[in-house]
Amino acid sequence: MTERVMTLAAVEHLCLRALTASGASTDNAAAVARSTMLAERDGIRSHGLLYVPIYAEHLRCGKVDGRASPVVSQPRPGAIVVDAATGFAHPAIDAGWDRFVAAAGRNGVAALTVFNSYNCGVLGHHAERIAEAGLLGLCTTHAPASIAPPGGRTPVIGTNPFALGVPGEAGGVALVLDQSASVVAKSEILLRSREGRPIEPGWALDADGAPTLDPVAALKGSMLPAGGYKGFGAGLLVEILASCLSGAALSKDASPFSGTAGGPPRTGQCFIAFDPSAFSPTFSPQVANLLGAIAGQEGARLPGGRRRAARQRTERDGVAVDAALIERIEAFIR
Repeated sequence: MTERVMTLAAVEHLCLRALTASGASTDNAAAVARSTMLAERDGIRSHGLLYVPIYAEHLRCGKVDGRASPVVSQPRPGAIVVDAATGFAHPAIDAGWDRFVAAAGRNGVAALTVFNSYNCGVLGHHAERIAEAGLLGLCTTHAPASIAPPGGRTPVIGTNPFALGVPGEAGGVALVLDQSASVVAKSEILLRSREGRPIEPGWALDADGAPTLDPVAALKGSMLPAGGYKGFGAGLLVEILASCLSGAALSKDASPFSGTAGGPPRTGQCFIAFDPSAFSPTFSPQVANLLGAIAGQEGARLPGGRRRAARQRTERDGVAVDAALIERIEAFIR
């Protein structure tokens, strides 16, 4: 595999050009391009440039409306609701963001829900953004069904991640926790299928319910939940918040985030923000105490350590990208 080194700015610009050439407005494309750059910055390749051909394909086939204008409403003081209008999730989230943060500051807590939406990229980046505003953030997003219930074979919920963003004692971000209901993100299996590499044992089942190391068979079968029935339960929690509460399509009824079949997925997100000062004057010292008890142990590490290391490396050295992937993306621009 031949690789080319790109700066983060070049990654963002390449994505922007491909999406606008495929029919997205500049503002909508810019929000997705930034998310793509942040994924590459943090070493999360499965949500980075790998996804750009899928985004471009979905713009052209109508699975996502690149010129959608999100509609924001505020039915209650602490409730912000956004209709993404079958467009990208990122500009829909941005459209409700200022009201969301302001409401959390006024009320002590607020929620932002998005429906008629799409893949929102790396969920942890939204949680980090909440923490940067000095708020404690819990973010959820669901996805087209890929996990069957324990004992079953038919997927009902998606990989359904949740993320927690914790503000720091002296500003900044103390912690970002980002994990899915599945053992691994589905995009990682998609990545391995494209690269022709087997998946790891315990990641997925084939369509007959048998364990498989074949990523293609896994994509036709079911992802395995992390921690068995407990992971499935976590996925249900996310489903209730991101789908049922937001008014989005259920995971089992949403069209796939890959391929051209099925029309817009109409999935959703639910973000909740707490102003710690409204609840406890000792929040920040307690968080520092807790995280110190983890980080102070030899061999232990806080969640997000690999992402932070990747961020430092790529900001300094750039990103190594498969040249064939760059060519695939550039083909949408020509």
